[in-house]
Amino acid sequence: MPQWSDYSTGERIKILRGREMRQADLAEITGLTTATIQNVEQNKRQSLPTLLKIADAFNVDLSVLLGQQAPRRAMAQNDRRMIRDLARAVHDTAAGIVPANVEAAPLDELQQTTDRCWELYWRGRYVEAGTVIAPFLTSAAVRLREQPADEQAAALGVMSDAYRLAAYVANLMGARDLAYAAIGHAHLAAERAADDMRVALVGSGRAWVYLRDARLPEALTLAEKAAVDIEPRFSKATPEQLTAYGSHVNFAAVVASRMGDKERAADFLSQSHATGARMGQEVRAHGTLFGPVTATTQAVGIKVALGQTGQALDLIKSIQDVSALTEAARNRYAMDKALAQADARQWDASLDTLEQALLEAPDWARHQALPGVIVQRVGRASTARLRRVSELIGVAPSTYGGHEFLPATRKTAL
Repeated sequence: MPQWSDYSTGERIKILRGREMRQADLAEITGLTTATIQNVEQNKRQSLPTLLKIADAFNVDLSVLLGQQAPRRAMAQNDRRMIRDLARAVHDTAAGIVPANVEAAPLDELQQTTDRCWELYWRGRYVEAGTVIAPFLTSAAVRLREQPADEQAAALGVMSDAYRLAAYVANLMGARDLAYAAIGHAHLAAERAADDMRVALVGSGRAWVYLRDARLPEALTLAEKAAVDIEPRFSKATPEQLTAYGSHVNFAAVVASRMGDKERAADFLSQSHATGARMGQEVRAHGTLFGPVTATTQAVGIKVALGQTGQALDLIKSIQDVSALTEAARNRYAMDKALAQADARQWDASLDTLEQALLEAPDWARHQALPGVIVQRVGRASTARLRRVSELIGVAPSTYGGHEFLPATRKTAL
């Protein structure tokens, strides 16, 4: 029996559509034309915004359409173990269940652990981050239990950060129910701490969960609210406040671009660039990094999603140094760059960019959907490059753009 990844993207969409839903029905739900649905199912003109709308209609992750994830996820053994332990920690601590023999760590040590978890996360080491977060949550819960009732704000802040980290890891691993639960607990902890900044950060985090779950309108509403709630007065704003605000408006631009809303995306991008210019350099705060380089590199992906390939390529030419970014941000920029090159029919250059990123960050790449998008967008390119890259990301045998891909030597697990 064929594996889910053995089908082409068009075939997977047909399977998800089933016999009860006609192409015209799917077109009506997505707002696309029947001709567009027909082309997509024939593996023609499968643009990212179109695939996102179809994923939204089926209520699945984009990676399901691309064959990197079956409708019911299968994980590597280490991944499953980490998610199981993380889920226990999230659910137990939320219920007030903590081991009696765990000592309460000082708040400064817990904050150091928070920073360590973010460091692992932004290096793309998601499984290792999740492995650390599980016991970290337990330690933070014990600290909160030991705190006097009138001195719990700092401990609640740490709990909110830990839950938000758990949600981010779960979201990337495709454990959507756990991501929703963890981000909900993060919100409650931030509200109990009366910390407006953390409440906004959690709101943006929930928007990201919605985005990965193809709930685009809700994601945009939350992203906009989170940005508005923490918008600073630039004349008095600290670098940390600007970092939080810049990352929020940038994410709002990402969501707007996925919905094809050019006007709103452009407005958010303008605010993002203005914030980055005001800062003058990259600043790390609140579990994120933002500055002028971040604003410009992330704008590349936004332009690609909006179909503005020429503008994306112009931005790429202006970017000379990305060393100030986190590893994950550099890797994501490489994916966006490769996608822009593919859309511009610079197929060999696109595969070169993609191959380099896959070789440099294989653990990060296996949790991403974009490599599959890029390979399927490439047309007439070097067969040798196509074979090498398809083997790296585990593309199943199919014909696309006149090329037949080799069987995967390593299945991609998201």
